Amino acid sequence: MTTKTTLLSGAALLAFAATANAADCPAATVSDMHGLTADFPQQFELAEFESKASCDLSFAQNPVIGDLNKRIYGNGDLNDVAARLPSEPLVVAPYAQIGSYGGVITGLSKGTESGTSDLLSVRHVNFVRYSDDLQTVVPNIAKAWDWNTDYTVLTFTLREGHKWSDGEAFTAEDVAFWYNDLILNPDVYETTPGRWLFAGEPVKVEALDDTTVRFTFPVPTPGILNRFAVDFGQPFQPKHFLSQFMPKYNENAEALAKDHGFENAATAVDFYYGGSDWKDVPSPLLKDADRAMAIGRAVVPTLESHIVVEETAEGRKLVANPYFHQVDTAGNQLPYIPEIVETYVADKEVQNLKIMAGEVVWKQQAIFLEDFPLLKENEARGGYNVQFAPTFGENVFFSFNRTHKDPVLAQIFNDVRFNKAMSLAMNRDEINEIVYLGQGTPMQGVPAEPKTVSFVTEDDLKKDILHDPKAAVALLAEMGLTDADGDGVVERPDGKPLVIRLVYSSQGVPVKMMELVRDYWTAVGVRIDLKEVTSDEYRAAGNNNDLDLTTWKYDGNAGPTISQDVTVFVPPFGDFFNPGTGFGWAEWKATDGNAGTEPPTEIKALWDLSEKFIQQEMGSDESNRLGAEITRIHSDAMLKIGTVGDIVAPFMHRDDLQNVEPIRAKTYDFYWTYPYRPSQWFLAK
Repeated sequence: MTTKTTLLSGAALLAFAATANAADCPAATVSDMHGLTADFPQQFELAEFESKASCDLSFAQNPVIGDLNKRIYGNGDLNDVAARLPSEPLVVAPYAQIGSYGGVITGLSKGTESGTSDLLSVRHVNFVRYSDDLQTVVPNIAKAWDWNTDYTVLTFTLREGHKWSDGEAFTAEDVAFWYNDLILNPDVYETTPGRWLFAGEPVKVEALDDTTVRFTFPVPTPGILNRFAVDFGQPFQPKHFLSQFMPKYNENAEALAKDHGFENAATAVDFYYGGSDWKDVPSPLLKDADRAMAIGRAVVPTLESHIVVEETAEGRKLVANPYFHQVDTAGNQLPYIPEIVETYVADKEVQNLKIMAGEVVWKQQAIFLEDFPLLKENEARGGYNVQFAPTFGENVFFSFNRTHKDPVLAQIFNDVRFNKAMSLAMNRDEINEIVYLGQGTPMQGVPAEPKTVSFVTEDDLKKDILHDPKAAVALLAEMGLTDADGDGVVERPDGKPLVIRLVYSSQGVPVKMMELVRDYWTAVGVRIDLKEVTSDEYRAAGNNNDLDLTTWKYDGNAGPTISQDVTVFVPPFGDFFNPGTGFGWAEWKATDGNAGTEPPTEIKALWDLSEKFIQQEMGSDESNRLGAEITRIHSDAMLKIGTVGDIVAPFMHRDDLQNVEPIRAKTYDFYWTYPYRPSQWFLAK
């Protein structure tokens, strides 16, 4: 027997060795990590993975990525996947198995800006992310971060070679551009958004080099990392695209803008940026598709997993970002599912019919417990699974307009006795049984989610929640609100019947609860006219101070949110998406008392207390002291009347959606699906 020996050249030997090493890389999953331990849960940096696994990871791509890329208007031909990825991609360990490419995530929203954060969270990115334990902040766009000792300087390290969805380089300059040229730009924002000022002062944002960006805050800001982990706003914008319409960067910016039919350069920036970090404002495709196409860019480049390629009044379609920065442990570029189709369905009954027909792959926002029995009954027929998750911020509140344009109503609503009467008139036990299937706990409204802080007491949660309509009637009578003519409706001080219009959106609140509350308040002599509108209409009216009262879920009050954004603490006790009360108070503050309505002394104190609160480490003794004082002021004034908290809420996914784990909480405050890594979902063939 003879043995034939084949001699290989040095280059061939190196190539052979590289192939062997690549083949040896373990396809680690959360269910089988192959003995590897990651520095951060369920993910690795490339160098970390290769070192711990003793291998060199090679990369693969979706075989149809070239066809998908052709649907991204303005994109050129693609290079090899290794050239499109950062030199330091994020390596993701899928939950159960390495996925396969293909399919479409189909989902529902209410409208172009209504309920869209559900699907936006599927494709969302930010500097960092909460892991699915909802306790650990992990890298995403940034590969690392570092604080100075007093929490005034935060430095992020970005990924070498990261690219926007059009293939242009993403660098620290895009972060500095976002803050210095958009947030601080009076042509974009007439006044700098308060959430990006700290103690009333701006941040200093500097690009130290291509991959290093430094934030210097005027005061200690220890919670700001949480904003970059849970916030819808993305602190980076494509300088290479938007700056072409800025005279600071392009001396021909005004001419360029006019060439494309814009009034001026500032109008062009607004067309693409929208004056908002909110990513689901109607895109240029919906605003003016012809103009967008003429400019050669249908939508602004993104770092997200998917990019919008079609948009109409009926919905939007997206395809995978060919430059997305994540791969799985086998080297496959993510996402596995290359398309998203988002359909706008305003009517809840139509939404449920589409779910039951198996047309929806994923849905968690705007599914309420009152929907659960119907959806559960039809699981098998629709080929989906609906289950419960704990919630944060789901306690529905009612907040009467303290600075109402009608001075008589403003007087009534500012009387704590009226708010207490409306609270006592509510039968929260019945609400719990009918709306929440007995799964919740009757609870007063408080400005911080009790499950995430330690300064909210049981007394705070139980204050004035007993169902006592007789006491409610007595309080109204004490105010002089009695039914003199016997028609069942109490009269206002000016002799008119007390009629309150309760406008609501079914995106934010259960319809059945609105009907119950109408009946409770009517029973004590306060006539309620009920009207359902879209969430866009609701928000527009609320922010224009045109509502008698606001009602929504108590989102925006979980620990990670209030540690960096005290919007819910101070007038108007909410943001554009969830307006509260006291818009006149907020205007008084914003204009240094030159306009609006001067608030009571204790309301004024909230601004100073909140500013001090945000400068403390969450959970410290001083943080808890300040939080308790803020809670007391809210509670004493009954700024928001709560209903039922500590509930579970349903979410659903179709049976063929794989690598899905039960979610730890259904909540906007951790940005819906963002912690659960939708880029590693795949659809079973």
